Amino acid sequence: MENTDKIKELIEGPMHDIGLDIYEMKWLKGKDKVLQISITNKENKIDIDTCALASEKISEILDREDPIPSEYTLEVCSPGAEREIKNLSDLLEMNGGYVYIQMKEAVKSLMDVTGEIIETSENGILIEYRDKAAKRKLEINLDNIAYARFAVRI
Repeated sequence: MENTDKIKELIEGPMHDIGLDIYEMKWLKGKDKVLQISITNKENKIDIDTCALASEKISEILDREDPIPSEYTLEVCSPGAEREIKNLSDLLEMNGGYVYIQMKEAVKSLMDVTGEIIETSENGILIEYRDKAAKRKLEINLDNIAYARFAVRI
C-alpha cells in the first residue's frame, strides 16, 4: 500500500487549520483499498459533522495532489472513546481527563489504575481513583507508565 507519510504531510496543516489533529492513518486490509484516517481535537470530542468536514477537506487535497495512483476509499473517523494515549507527555495537559494507566512498576501495590487526572507536574500526574467506596490519590511518574488510554466514566 502507498506510504502514508506523504499523505500525512499534505493534510496535516489543513487539519490543524480547522482545529483537528491526525491521530492515526492506515490502510485497512481487505478486498478493497481503504485509507482510514482517525482524527482528534483538543476537546477529544469528534462527531459525525466533524468527520464529514475533515473528509471533505482531505478529499479536496488528495484529489488535487493525487498522491495515490490507484482507486481507494477514504474513511475519516474518530479513534474511539478508549483510544490509546500514544504521547505520554499529552497526559500533562489532561487535567480532569479520565484515564486508564498501566505501570511498569507497582505504586502503592497497584500495577494499573483508572481515574481522573487532578494535577500534573513536569514529571508526572496525580490521579484520583476509587478503591471500593473510598476516593484515593496516586502519584505516577511518566517514566513509570507502560500504557495509557482514555477511559469511559461509568
